[in-house]
Amino acid sequence: MRYTIKQVAEKLDLSAYTLRYYEKECLLPCVERDERGNRVFGDKDVEWLVLICCLRDTGMSVSEIKRYVEHCAAGDERIEDRKQILFEHKRKVEQKIEEMKQNLAKINKKLQYYDDVVSSTGYICCCKDERQFE
Repeated sequence: MRYTIKQVAEKLDLSAYTLRYYEKECLLPCVERDERGNRVFGDKDVEWLVLICCLRDTGMSVSEIKRYVEHCAAGDERIEDRKQILFEHKRKVEQKIEEMKQNLAKINKKLQYYDDVVSSTGYICCCKDERQFE
């Protein structure tokens, strides 16, 4: 399949500006152009963009993605480098997940506190014992 920039933007919930930015930053090194100079995306481009979105959504910087793309363009001799970049990113994502789990536990504890206050008194007192957020 072949897609216009508008179709890809809608498909991936990105703006056309973001797609043009990714291309300008060399994150999309192989996007073709039609006879009028318009970008034409193929299925492989869309798959690549899904990976880029995944990496961005999990906190990888554009410069780090660019480094990963450069290693991909270098061929099979850079597979270990690519794996290392993804492994390090995976470790950071796992660490962030653990931090988020801890934060979620604190939020759940606070919600339980409010449920306990409401069930015992029938209302929430906003000033008393608010510091109980351990």
